[in-house]
This record gives sequence, structure tokens and C-alpha cells, in this order.
Amino acid sequence: MTAIPLQPPRRLVEFTLDGQAARVPEGATILDACRAAGKDVPTLCEGDTLTPKNACRVCVVEVEGARTLAPACSRRAEPGMSVRTDTERTRHSRKVVLELLASSVDLSTTPKVAGWLKEYAAKPERFGADAARLNEEPKVDNDLYVRDYDKCILCYKCVDACGEQWQNTFAIAVAGRGFDARIAVEHDAPLTDSACVYCGNCIEVCPTGALSFKSEFDMRAAGTWDESAQTETTTVCAYCGVGCNLTLHVQDNDIVKVTSPHDNPVTHGNLCIKGRFGYQHVQNRD
Repeated sequence: MTAIPLQPPRRLVEFTLDGQAARVPEGATILDACRAAGKDVPTLCEGDTLTPKNACRVCVVEVEGARTLAPACSRRAEPGMSVRTDTERTRHSRKVVLELLASSVDLSTTPKVAGWLKEYAAKPERFGADAARLNEEPKVDNDLYVRDYDKCILCYKCVDACGEQWQNTFAIAVAGRGFDARIAVEHDAPLTDSACVYCGNCIEVCPTGALSFKSEFDMRAAGTWDESAQTETTTVCAYCGVGCNLTLHVQDNDIVKVTSPHDNPVTHGNLCIKGRFGYQHVQNRD
């Protein structure tokens, strides 16, 4: 049984959400309130284990009295505020942002994006083939995970997870300026020559598949990756006594990748190299 730490009681904030009265605990964001109310506000760069970066701007909403649209992932609900999540202005903004992202990078492995493109009638193709920001082969320089920058939307979640918010390794950073900005390790070296400790926590938070398990990358290339055929089993890592929870993703009786529950009070979705990648001995049938 997972122990849930008790939090101090928080006051409730009352405000209006799409014309309806809403109440959320003090400190909750507008996005928290939307999800509690069952509203599907799209977002790419928001992560439940990281501080919002406001990078993708897909989740913008309209706050009465505000000149500009507000990012729902980071704007906290305030008493008496009136929020509209599905106005003509917000829909147009999301449409343009989705078009710009989908025209510049490959979002084929980004969950839910295909549905959002259809919902907002986004047409990335109107920018033409020259809009693509990058056109390079995936970086496969180790046996654990792959970097495919053609799928990177520069949300910086991997940088935050590798840096001060979780791992404190600081192997990943933003290199370059403006249109040349990109995620890289020091001196844009191979991963094997960097400070990376292969915890894989950057993969855990990547929203687009720009960082992926080598096993998943190979199976997608072979056409055998099938999430609908996979089962998930959560267990406790046996490598040490910390008690990290592992979720084993199994397809055709083989473990194809390992994640960790984000609501676990021990790991919060993070693992070390052994927990994330050291599962081959489990399926050694010799």
C-alpha cells in the first residue's frame, strides 16, 4: 500500500470558470481547476512533477480584464476571477500554435496531438515543407535511449528534470540562440562523452518522443510497437532498499520499457539507471 503524506489544509478559492462557479484549493492553477471540472484544455509542456515553463502556449485561456491570454498551466486561480477556456480568441491562438509546432517538428509520436489538430482545424501544411526547423537523423549513440531532435519542441522539460528540479546532473542544456536554439549536452558531444548518468528521467517527462527508450525506438522502426497490446504492472524495485516504484510495460511477454508512477511519494516519477534500464535479467530465460 502506498503511503500518502498528509498536506496542511488549504483555503478554497472561488471563481467563475466558463460561467460556472468553481472552487479549488488555494494555490491551484487554472489548469487544475479545468481538469477537476472535466474540461480538456490541451497542453504539451505542462508536467505534473515540474514547475510550469510556459513554453508551448497551447493551454492559454481568457481571463476577464486581462489584456493578453493567460497560460492555464501556471496562472493560479484567484478569488473572483472570471475565466473562459473555449472562446474564439483562445481557439484561434491554440490553432496557430499547433500549426506552427506541427509544421516545424515531427509530432507523430506526441499523444493527443492528432485529435487537437482536428479539433482546432489546424493546417500545418499551409506553411510548406520549408517550415521544418530541423532535418537530421536521430542520435543513436548508446544502447539505452535515443535523441530525435526532429521531434523536439524546446519545452525544456528535460533540462529541468536533468537539472535543479530533480536529478542535479546538469548534463542537458539549451545551446544556441533564436532559430539555432536546441537541446544539447556539453559541446554537443555524444551522450557517452557527457555528464549524463542515464537515469532516463528526461525520457519520463518528454512530451513528444524526442527522447525515447532504445527498445521503443527499435520497435517503432520495425513496426512492432503496439501500445494497445501492452500491459502495465507496478512493482517495487529490488535493487536497493529505497522502495522506488516501477511500472513495467510488457508486450508479447517482454518488458519493453520502465516508467514510474508520478504520484509515488518516493520517486515522483524519477528513477536511477538500474531501475529505469536494468530489467534485462528479469526476462533472461536461459
